[in-house]
This record gives sequence, structure tokens and C-alpha cells, in this order.
Amino acid sequence: MQPETRKFLYDVFQACEGLLEFTEGKNLADYKAELLLRSGVERQLMIIGEALSQAEKIDSNISNTISNIRQIVNLRNVIVHGYSTIENETIWGILQEHVPKLHEQVKILLGK
Repeated sequence: MQPETRKFLYDVFQACEGLLEFTEGKNLADYKAELLLRSGVERQLMIIGEALSQAEKIDSNISNTISNIRQIVNLRNVIVHGYSTIENETIWGILQEHVPKLHEQVKILLGK
């Protein structure tokens, strides 16, 4: 793996760690009620999407090892450009279902 790709994957790993920490012990009602939590979550999701987009430009094989990479990158674009269309329930579902899987995939790629 190229050093630059590793750096982007480490950014994804750290962002996933942050998301898992931010949401520990929280539920959808908490997420809806806490602006700071939503803002932090959206920021980390943007980092994940951008880092994966950049990693994919360097190493196209990344898309074979990280499931749903295009959807993750597209989510970043929705957060940045279509923020008014974001559904809290959708983001919460992503946090519960997809972020832990992504965290594990990247952890394996980084050899952690």
C-alpha cells in the first residue's frame, strides 16, 4: 500500500473511532436533540468520504476492499452540497449499521 493511501485510510479509521465514541450510549432522540453531536457526526462523515475519494484516486483497488465506497463518498457530497435534504434517521442508521463495518474493514487494511 502506498504511504499516501495509508494516510487517507488512517484518517478514515480515526474518523470512525470518533463516530463510535460520539455515539456511544446515545440514541436517535439524543442525535436529533443535540446540535453539537450532529455537527460532529457530519464532520467525521465528510472526512471519511473525502479521504476515501482521495484514496480511491491513488489506488483504484481500494474499491474492492471497502464495501459501499461510492455510497460513502456520495454521502459526503450530500452533506456538503445537499445538507437541507439530510434525514436524521438516515444518518443514525448509517452510524449504527455501516460505520462499525467500515471501521473493521479499515482496521484490517491498516493491520491494526
